[in-house]
Amino acid sequence: MELYLGNYWYLLLLLLLPVLSFFLIRYVKWKKKRKEIFADSRFHEALFEKKSGFIKIFPALYFIATLFLIFSIIDLLSGSEEVTTNQKFNNVIFMLDVSNSMNAEDIEPSRLAEAKNLVIQTMQKLKNDKVGMIIFAGQATSIMPLTTDYNSAETYINGVETGSIKIQGTDFLKAMETAVDKFKNINKGARKVILLSDGEDNEGNDNAAIKLANREGIIVTSVGIGSDEGAPVPEYEFGQLMGYKSDMNGQTVISKRQTEALMKIAESTGGSYIDGNNINEAPDRIVEALNKKASSTETLVKSQNANHYYQYFLAVSIFFFLIIFLFNPKRDFNI
Repeated sequence: MELYLGNYWYLLLLLLLPVLSFFLIRYVKWKKKRKEIFADSRFHEALFEKKSGFIKIFPALYFIATLFLIFSIIDLLSGSEEVTTNQKFNNVIFMLDVSNSMNAEDIEPSRLAEAKNLVIQTMQKLKNDKVGMIIFAGQATSIMPLTTDYNSAETYINGVETGSIKIQGTDFLKAMETAVDKFKNINKGARKVILLSDGEDNEGNDNAAIKLANREGIIVTSVGIGSDEGAPVPEYEFGQLMGYKSDMNGQTVISKRQTEALMKIAESTGGSYIDGNNINEAPDRIVEALNKKASSTETLVKSQNANHYYQYFLAVSIFFFLIIFLFNPKRDFNI
């Protein structure tokens, strides 16, 4: 940390020094001239009291005392300190699958509820990171801008349902394109995506999504939610269970987690794949994955709570003024 004189206009106080010097010199010359007018110089020794050599340096003492007084005023009025901090942070977009298969209840209370809880618990462990939210199925849309207001973010997340996207499917490319648009003003080293999905009903465009992510400098951490055994997919209307999804033959469809595409997307973009079924461990693993390659930035802070040194300057100034007062109470400049 170093002292910083925030307002350089205070340095104009130093102009008082040449002004003071000018008047001191003029005063000394005036005193000398007055003596010469009063009597010829050969009579000065007899007529005037002889001054010690110490008295002759009083003008210099006044100059030094005033100089340190000005230094103390400058430091007191405008002193601050510059502190450079190196902070690591991310811009994180949670990319949440809201296809109908996320209603499956092989993870209690459902895959979607588990995913939403993961997002909320992960945010609670973040600090300076900005977070945003994209939901996707056969299409994708952004429902929350990048923000550090985590409380408002929870409100957005709690309102997400599988019916939020009408076109069904699991289109990773559409979701990635939406993320790229949200990241357009963000440095590539700070772009992170948390992809939460069961991986089912994949549209087969994961390679295109990977290519886009790599081109845009996006690191993807994928979180797989759902069991390998799977479960039926409930179908709701206006919040009422109407039955379970069935195929063309009328057989109940068993939805299973598909991790192949999720793992490939993570590994190909420099991220990690995380099992999202354990709500107690997954948030910590997600945060750890985010911080592995967190971007670093230097921030310059000018603190008004600076380390001031005016008391030392003031002490020196008072010391010299005290010497002048003690040894020359009349404050004469007789030479």
